[in-house]
Amino acid sequence: MRVTVLALAALLLHGSAALAQEPPADPTQDPNQVRAGSYVLDPDHGKITWSVNHLGYSTYYGQFTGVSATLQLDPKAPAKSRLTATVPLSGVLTGSSRLDQHLSGADFFDTAANPTANFTATGVEPTSPTTARITGDLTLRGVTKPVSLDATFTQAGTNPIDRRYTVGFEGRTVIKRSDFGVNAYLPMVGDEVTLRIAGEFKAAP
Repeated sequence: MRVTVLALAALLLHGSAALAQEPPADPTQDPNQVRAGSYVLDPDHGKITWSVNHLGYSTYYGQFTGVSATLQLDPKAPAKSRLTATVPLSGVLTGSSRLDQHLSGADFFDTAANPTANFTATGVEPTSPTTARITGDLTLRGVTKPVSLDATFTQAGTNPIDRRYTVGFEGRTVIKRSDFGVNAYLPMVGDEVTLRIAGEFKAAP
């Protein structure tokens, strides 16, 4: 009898949990259909690609990986949304291990003293139904400066792989590295650095 009671209780609990779960959502590009709530960046699908002029000969590209971010999203009132992100500077990837080490050194990011860059949004201003200007404070090498990011909503829905509700964004901004004390090889290597962000945010458990 005790086993039967426990089995019945487990069944009832499982059924209640299933009822509490959000139903699967088809992919949508309509921001009005996006679910409000708390989200975390999927680290496997959240990267920052940077590019800079190299000696006038080419545009050099690299990436930051291992980015972590949290998003408090309110699609009905975007100005109330909140975003914070942390970028481990030791996660820089260029395709050259020697250059990766150089960028981590005192000439550039000085990761021994400043292991991360951090961004905290201070405002979100819609610029179209699917785009917004995100303003915030970027801290790099111990220097904090205001930065504006142009963000584009791409899609939301239940991810077919992990079955978690996901919201996708892309973004772009340009910063001057000299503003943050990264002055090595100026002006031969460009001062302006373009950052392109791609991120998939998962609904927080």
